[in-house]
Amino acid sequence: MPLLRTTRSLRLTSLAGLLLAGTALVPMASASATPLYRNPHARVADRVTDLMARMTLDDKVGQMTEGERGAATPAQAAAARLGSILSGGGSTPTPNTPAGWADMVDAYQNALTSTGLGIPIVYGADTVHGHNNVYGATVFPHNIGLGAANDPQLVERIGAITADEAASTGVKWGFAPCLCVARDDRWGRTYESFGEVPANPVANSVIIEGMQGRRLDAPTSIMATAKHFIGDGGTTGGVDQGNTQISLDELRKIHLPPFRAAVDHGVGSVMISFNSWNGVKDHGNKFLITDLLKGELGFSGYVISDWNGIDQIDGQPGFTPAEVSQAVNAGIDMVMVPNDYLKFISTLKAEVLDGHVPMSRIDDANRRILTKKFELGLFEHPYTDRSLQKDFGSAAHRAVARQAVRESQVLLKNDGVLPLAKRDNKIFVAGKNADDMGNQAGGWTLTWQGQSGARVIPGTTILDGIKAGAGKGTKVTYDRAGGGIDSSYKVAVAVVGETPYAEGQGDRPGGLGLDAEDLALVAKLKASGVPLVVVTVSGRPLDIAAQLPSFDGLVAAWLPGSEGAGVADVLYGDYNPTGKLSFTWPKSSAQEPINAGDGQQGLFPYGFGLSYRRHHH
Repeated sequence: MPLLRTTRSLRLTSLAGLLLAGTALVPMASASATPLYRNPHARVADRVTDLMARMTLDDKVGQMTEGERGAATPAQAAAARLGSILSGGGSTPTPNTPAGWADMVDAYQNALTSTGLGIPIVYGADTVHGHNNVYGATVFPHNIGLGAANDPQLVERIGAITADEAASTGVKWGFAPCLCVARDDRWGRTYESFGEVPANPVANSVIIEGMQGRRLDAPTSIMATAKHFIGDGGTTGGVDQGNTQISLDELRKIHLPPFRAAVDHGVGSVMISFNSWNGVKDHGNKFLITDLLKGELGFSGYVISDWNGIDQIDGQPGFTPAEVSQAVNAGIDMVMVPNDYLKFISTLKAEVLDGHVPMSRIDDANRRILTKKFELGLFEHPYTDRSLQKDFGSAAHRAVARQAVRESQVLLKNDGVLPLAKRDNKIFVAGKNADDMGNQAGGWTLTWQGQSGARVIPGTTILDGIKAGAGKGTKVTYDRAGGGIDSSYKVAVAVVGETPYAEGQGDRPGGLGLDAEDLALVAKLKASGVPLVVVTVSGRPLDIAAQLPSFDGLVAAWLPGSEGAGVADVLYGDYNPTGKLSFTWPKSSAQEPINAGDGQQGLFPYGFGLSYRRHHH
């Protein structure tokens, strides 16, 4: 039997040239039999070889192309033979429910599997802190909080829950984790980083094991994406998509270790970064993609570009034939072209026919992509497993998120004001982030940049948690602007900090100070004479050194996501704070960039975090 299979695949391979011309010749022996690539018991490598021998150049170029759902209907995707469809941030079906997503993904699968060779798509979405585009998903703390929690086992569980919720909607490919090492807190993606030193993302790269499970074809597994390769967190000035001006030695020392760990975890895909390295765009850098990632690290999955990333190689808008061939020859296997996928397909095809991209490169890309599709079980199970939807946003999932919130709280100052007494207390709560689900979830929540709003997603606000945790004889009063505070209150809790943002719009070259509303609130509460606890909700350390003397307590809550009650769990002392800074907290924004080991003295050092003297249960 093995002999026969070998002979057959050799015969198939010899026909590859004919098939490229679009001739649908198939060896006589298999004309009536099921094609080998359709045999679930055959080795994946043999299935890939068999399928590729049947593919035309159009089929192969299609596999290398990813379009956005808003630009490609199922019929259009099938006609173009697209390999993948993605949802950009906030690109959702109506209704934005697990069933709505499953219906949408299944429509694509129905169209793609009904045509030609019937190659299924793999659907991708940004699952950066849970399945965050879908209403009702469990939304976990952003990575900066998980880094502070310093609990990789918990992070692995978060990966598994995220995969479970994503798979229940038909999304089998998550564009996460971000393994960036953020070296300048003015960068708008700092909250997507587990920490400023490589040890943090290296330790937490186990989220990949959680997402991908023991086997990629398990119903609750999705493929993970290590991003963004490489140096996105090291740009000069913390400018998003900027220029990372460092030596190869520093690139290896700071930015490469998390990707080495990701490859060791068997990550299925790697996304290339928008940034340049010493003036050369990563998207066109063959040394980085082919030599370093695929060669030295031995990455065997496939490489995906970022959103219109190849357009930026020459610094001009849109993509040219030269950029297409440079990117593909550099080692990019699948290209994210949200809207211009038809132009990309015709351009790449022409570049192959003109001899600018060798057929060996096209075949290598296809082998990598198709291998993952077979490993994911998409040929056998292209449609959504809707039985998983019963656990979507479940109490059990939210309990894990609440645990992650508790573990991510960092107690930075405590002049005897914490933990809050649960009984016979009178607590005044204020601040724009006390009762705002949108603010505490941050960017990449329902939409790309996120949005403020008391109840934009289901869950508990920090105020909800403080109210629910109050015991006998305790009164909790809330006023956003601090109106009505007087000396009868025993403690004031001001929940301040940032409002949502994502890449680009989140860059803060002008500094990281509190806004006018927060400063006015802190002054007002302090003037009342009531002991003041400040909780910062933010995607990075804030510039608060000038205000710190007026705080009796300070807790960094980061961006906790949907389960704000986890913050209250720590404020009340139900749980002792255990979080530690995975970022140096600067004395002022003028110190940026400031990182562990650079000789600068911050306000709070990397690894800092207080706890209560005794446990309160």
